[in-house]
Amino acid sequence: MAETCPHLAYREKGDGRSFDTARAFCTVTESFVQPMRADVCNARYGLDPATDCEFYVEPEPTEGEGEGETPDADR
Repeated sequence: MAETCPHLAYREKGDGRSFDTARAFCTVTESFVQPMRADVCNARYGLDPATDCEFYVEPEPTEGEGEGETPDADR
């Protein structure tokens, strides 16, 4: 099960407005998400962002990930 979704951000500004409390923002859809959607993003109640979110995409590997692995000759 995934931890918190890597595409989840909390923003205090957006859409030309500012908020007293930071709101959940999906960087895949480039939109603020409702609190129930944020439950999926935060992996609450046994939910998994990778399997329970229709917008989830695998994050790009960061520098250094996968180093030392050899490619398969069959591929």
